[in-house]
Parts: sequence; C-alpha cells; structure tokens
Amino acid sequence: MSSSAPRTPKPADDLPVRRIDRILAFMSLGLVVLSIVCFAAIIIGSRSGADMGTGVWPALGTTVYIAPIVAFLLLLTVLIMTFIRKARVGKGR
Repeated sequence: MSSSAPRTPKPADDLPVRRIDRILAFMSLGLVVLSIVCFAAIIIGSRSGADMGTGVWPALGTTVYIAPIVAFLLLLTVLIMTFIRKARVGKGR
C-alpha cells in the first residue's frame, strides 16, 4: 500500500463555529419561518374575507416580501465570513 492517498481532514483541522456565525444562521432561519407564518396568515385571512388594506395585514404583506431577502443576505454574510476565515487559516499553514 502506498501512502500517497489523500489525507482525510481530522476534526481538529476544521474551524470552530463562532458565536456570530451561529447567531446569523439562526436569525436567517427565524426570518424564513416568520415569512412562511405571515404568508399562511395572509392566505387564511384572505380566504375568511378580511380587509387586507387595514390593520396588521399591510405589515404582514411587507414581512412576506422583505424577510426572505434579509434571510438570504444573512446567509450570504455567514458564507463570505467563513470563506475569509478559511482563506486566512490556509495562508497561515
């Protein structure tokens, strides 16, 4: 057997998950869940004949449009921060 096989990374080689990464990821997940709940509320409210122009309905509609975009930007931020950290660790070796 030859020892030229690719080296499998050890768990110690992985970067630890930072608190800010975890916070941003959970905020993103929370925004997606909030958007889905607001979407379901709008469907239920419109089926029951609620006036969608007054009350809390405009805020729910705005949340459905904005929350997924913000969630995507948060995940993109986590991804970019992770790539930068891995590049810095890779240069250090």
